[in-house]
Amino acid sequence: MGDTYTGKPRGRQREADRNDARLFQAAREVFAERGWDAPVSEIARRAGIGIGSLYRRYPSKELLAQRMRIAGMEQLVTQARTALAEEPDPWAALVRFFRDALADQGTGGPLLPLVGGRLPATDEVLTAAERLRSALDDLVDGAHRAGALRADFRSADIPLLLEHLTPRIPVTGERATALHLRYLDLVLTGLRTPDPGQPTDLHGPVPRWAELRELWNAPESGPR
Repeated sequence: MGDTYTGKPRGRQREADRNDARLFQAAREVFAERGWDAPVSEIARRAGIGIGSLYRRYPSKELLAQRMRIAGMEQLVTQARTALAEEPDPWAALVRFFRDALADQGTGGPLLPLVGGRLPATDEVLTAAERLRSALDDLVDGAHRAGALRADFRSADIPLLLEHLTPRIPVTGERATALHLRYLDLVLTGLRTPDPGQPTDLHGPVPRWAELRELWNAPESGPR
């Protein structure tokens, strides 16, 4: 009996998951280098997957990119829930989440500039986004209640902060991760509750989740 909604035997599903992971990483890198108009054939070549196999699983570039962002949200939810479950201290949970998220970003750079505003908000996307919002709310609320996180930082800041912390750097993946984590340490210092007498306000208005949806999703007319 299959162990996923696809009904595939376990071994075949593991192979499909591995192929997806290679595809998503290759697509992120190719989009970063050549933009949205990059050929799907280049994504397949870099992933080491036949173009026929790619099209059987994802008949269009839009469907591939859609699944990429859903998988990305699902991964962040898992990382947030794991940190909350395994770290008794709320600040430690938030720090662990950020470190895990950055360590797993890969070398392609942030996804939002590559596909934001090109894809519609399907029911599956909206469901994944709501799960992500709930998980990040729990992380931030816990750190706020503990008095460890500055009061003007909100859960909607997290996805945008991750985008800023994961620029594409022309170095090896291991070195890129090390640099991302280095600058995360600097950011975390600024996120801690400031000492009395120090300035507390961040520049600009707090981002809204509705604003993030507008950045990610294409107008109702469909992909551009």
